[in-house]
Amino acid sequence: MSEEGHKKILVIGIGNTGRQDDGLGWLIIDHILEDFKEVDKEYRYQLQIEDAELASHYSKVYFVDATKEKVDNGFYLKHCEASIKHGLSSHALHPETIIGLTNDLYDKFPEAFILGIQGYHWDLKIGISEKAKVNLKKAIKALSKILSFDIDNDTMSTKGTHNT
Repeated sequence: MSEEGHKKILVIGIGNTGRQDDGLGWLIIDHILEDFKEVDKEYRYQLQIEDAELASHYSKVYFVDATKEKVDNGFYLKHCEASIKHGLSSHALHPETIIGLTNDLYDKFPEAFILGIQGYHWDLKIGISEKAKVNLKKAIKALSKILSFDIDNDTMSTKGTHNT
C-alpha cells in the first residue's frame, strides 16, 4: 500500500459476460482476484466519467478489454496515452479519455496501460469461444507476471533504502 493508505494498482475489466467474447475483460479479473490481493479490481460494462476520479487514487491503472482487432499472439499491452480528443459523452469513454480527465480534473498522473484481448464472437450468449480462451490464458499469464513485478517493486520502494 502507498503512504496515503490506498492500493497503488488498479485493474479495470471492461465488458459483458452475456455477450460471449466481450466478457474477456471481466474474466481476466476473475482469474487474478485470488492471486493479487494487493491489487484493486473493478468490473465495468463501459467506462464513465466517474472512473477518472477512481483512477486518481492509483499510481498505476490497467484497462482490460476484448478487441475485435486481429492481434499477434492473441493480445496486446500498450501504454495508455492521456487524451481527451476521443470525445466526451454520457456513455462509453475510451481509457485514454479517462486518464486525460484524471490528469486535468484531479492533477493526478497514474501510469496507465491497455490490455486488449482478441475476441471472435459477440452474440447474446454466455460463454467465450475456444480461440478466445486460448488468448485469455496467454493474457492472464502476461498480466500476472507484470502485476507480480509491480507488486515486488512497490514493496521494495516502500521499505526504503539506506545508503552509506
